[in-house]
Amino acid sequence: MLSGKATALAHGAATIVNAIALGKGSAFGVDLWTKAEVKLTDDPYVFKAEITSDPKENIVLIEKTVSKVFQKFSLEKSFGAKIKTWSNIPIAKGLKSSSVAANAVALASIAALGKTLPDLDVVNLAVDAAFDAKVTVTGAFDDACASYFGGIVITDNLNREIVKQLPFAEDLMVLFHVPPKKAYTADSNVKRLQTIKPLVEVAYKEALAGKIWEALTLNGLIYSSASGYNPAIAVDALAAGAVAAGLCGKGPAVTAVTPKDKVDSVKAALQKYTGEILQAHLNHEKTKVL
Repeated sequence: MLSGKATALAHGAATIVNAIALGKGSAFGVDLWTKAEVKLTDDPYVFKAEITSDPKENIVLIEKTVSKVFQKFSLEKSFGAKIKTWSNIPIAKGLKSSSVAANAVALASIAALGKTLPDLDVVNLAVDAAFDAKVTVTGAFDDACASYFGGIVITDNLNREIVKQLPFAEDLMVLFHVPPKKAYTADSNVKRLQTIKPLVEVAYKEALAGKIWEALTLNGLIYSSASGYNPAIAVDALAAGAVAAGLCGKGPAVTAVTPKDKVDSVKAALQKYTGEILQAHLNHEKTKVL
């Protein structure tokens, strides 16, 4: 049944272990979100996309995602599409805006065609599109899975395998310190980040052993040092009561995972630095068609 139009909602994610150095990573779901609406048109190969929350931002990822879905069903000669996204996730801050958008757009495109696919096929289409759009270095399979499934995921990004999925053990809040400057993953100095591989391996092993929040903090300190970001932001958050804090993705945002009774003190610590503070809950809901 071809409805020709569908909307899907994907939630955000935050880094536990950044996969750039190791090819393996870990991430967890947060309740920030991106909504995507896809309307089919009879103009094959013509995609009109609009990012309502950041209209100047590049739309290549959105176009590539829809295109990948149409190719999957051999319908690229039949349809074009109009795509709109809405989001409360700032773009190019390390907050997984690309993975989340690709998930929402992929699922909405599949639903608009009246089709369904297994969850991991949807995730893989989104990751393929991210590679095609050159918005990723590792394919961000860890981020894509944490966004799509919620909860905690530990992944092998190079082989696109979920190594482990875990629920959240406690009810915590997540604060993000988001500096004004954007930083695009494609611009990361990958060679330089390769040098920290043995250290990131330690963080990854911590995550596998279930020490998720220790892994996040360790990973954040390692990548902050390698990327020239100020690690003091995370350390101040820890001193104020956060259970974990560290660079999110390739930055510049910093994640602080915080017990509810410490939110105000951690927020105050983060507010000493220039930027906005976003507050989110942990998310364990899957990406869904609305």
